[in-house]
Amino acid sequence: MADVAMDMPFPWSERAMGFQRFTRRKRSQQQGAGKGPQLAKHLKVPQLVTIGIGSTIGAGVYVLVGTVARDRAGPSLSAAFLIAGVAAALSAFCYAELASRCPSAGSAYHYAYTCVGEGIAWLIGWALILEYTVGGAAVARGISPNLGTFFGGAENLPSILVRRTIPGLNIIVDPCAALLVISVTMLLCRGIKESTMVQSIMTLLNVSVLIFVIVTGTYVGYQTGWQGYKQPGGYLPFGINGMLGGAATVFFSYIGFDTVASTAEEVKYPQRDLPLGIGLSLFICSSLYMAVSAVIVGIVPYQSMDPDTPMSSAFADNHLKWAMYVVAAGAVAALSTTLMGSLLPQPRILMAMARDGLLPPLFSKLNPATSIPVYSTVATGAAAAVLALTMDVDQLSGMVSVGTLFAFTIVGISVLIVRYVPPSDSSILVIHVPDPIPRPSPPPAAVQTQTAPKNNSKSETCTCSKHGTMVPKQEKVQRATTVHSPLLTKDSAELEKLQDQDRRSAAVLGIFCICVGVLLVSLSTSSTFIPRGVRWAMGIIGGIPLGGGTFILLLIPQDEARHKFGHSGGFLCPFVPILPIISIMINVYLLVNLEYSS
Repeated sequence: MADVAMDMPFPWSERAMGFQRFTRRKRSQQQGAGKGPQLAKHLKVPQLVTIGIGSTIGAGVYVLVGTVARDRAGPSLSAAFLIAGVAAALSAFCYAELASRCPSAGSAYHYAYTCVGEGIAWLIGWALILEYTVGGAAVARGISPNLGTFFGGAENLPSILVRRTIPGLNIIVDPCAALLVISVTMLLCRGIKESTMVQSIMTLLNVSVLIFVIVTGTYVGYQTGWQGYKQPGGYLPFGINGMLGGAATVFFSYIGFDTVASTAEEVKYPQRDLPLGIGLSLFICSSLYMAVSAVIVGIVPYQSMDPDTPMSSAFADNHLKWAMYVVAAGAVAALSTTLMGSLLPQPRILMAMARDGLLPPLFSKLNPATSIPVYSTVATGAAAAVLALTMDVDQLSGMVSVGTLFAFTIVGISVLIVRYVPPSDSSILVIHVPDPIPRPSPPPAAVQTQTAPKNNSKSETCTCSKHGTMVPKQEKVQRATTVHSPLLTKDSAELEKLQDQDRRSAAVLGIFCICVGVLLVSLSTSSTFIPRGVRWAMGIIGGIPLGGGTFILLLIPQDEARHKFGHSGGFLCPFVPILPIISIMINVYLLVNLEYSS
């Protein structure tokens, strides 16, 4: 096990067993950094925004628009993107606070290890690796159909790049996707500065093409009367559940800001730049997603969309073949830069897990020249290449959404934990600085030599029963206070400690009730195979702890120790606890709805 400080005071033989190992947490000041070689700090706000946009815009527009609109959402595709964007925005607020507090490689894995426990962190770490690996493979498989536009079809590509079906296995292999993953992996091994520069150039090209699609598609829509919105079935041909299922499917297209958080250790000014990079990239991407999807669905009926090249085919169907080539060029650039953004965080998560002793130390080794975890980069690139070679895009997108939604849910819970029950190591961060101007204590005889005020009134004096002398009442009260103040201070401190323990216990109960209530309510609204009466009962039973837990957190104050957790002076998530609770509800509901709407 790596040398990482934990907040469990048990010896290793006890700590390595059962529930104690599952719930032990890493101290916030031990951010996986500080021991051994560190990642080079080269990133500022422009680079973070470029990474966020480049990592996000890709499969959501150029690949999934066709499949989701045709099979799930129909004309309500833009609304599905809006719902997914709102859920992503709520999670982005939570990510921004934790990233500025704990700017370390590992993203949600590191937050879960610090706030929740090792067991959940281990699950989150592998869920994130699955998210980025599978997401990158899904993006890579969209490259050959768009590249085939320049050759008159994907079947006319050079023979080494053409998709083929393996006889007897019904598996369609995509050599073009695998070669693209290998090329991007080699670029990432060159260094963060080099890969960011290439990503910036291709992101600029990608955004320019999307603006062209919006402007040209709007013109075509007004010329054709927006025929896509006049189809039988109306705006919701698959119903509300179809739209929500589409939102859950396209949700993984918003994972770009998660990529920004994973580069926290390489940011020069993380407390300032990380929240700005996350917020700006998400806002730009969400706006482009909604505008492009609204235009494409409006100019082509959703039943007629090409599942592989929906944007290029939309212009070709409206007699604008020249525009088709522009879109294809943008799609190739976008998918390439999105793949780069998907493969970038994986090695850093593996590195963080290796630093914490959850993986072999080989994955934490850095190249001295580039400060890049080369072994982790090569390993994750090889895994993504194999998936891109053999798996289907729609299957991959559903798997990615599961991992993303799970990670976002844990991040929302972590914000509640930091605000109401911060890990106990936060108290260790308090440094008792001595008084710069020493103040000597008065001598013991100071109180005894005080003279009583001259007052002959008997009402102002009393008789000391031991010595029979007259002592002023004021002095007697002062002596009594001097004698009993240490006891009063001790009693007050103990009372305050007991009150704080009661408050923390109530907060833990509230957070637990919220998690249970959200899960039951989400299952009751999405599990259509369960009898209606049982679903209503499940919803009512789940609503009670959900409402009760929310009321508890609204009633009790937040823990003052939250100010000492991690780095101070960064972004703070607003409207706590309401915003994190809504984020948790949306993410869990989309996760459950993804399962039952497929």
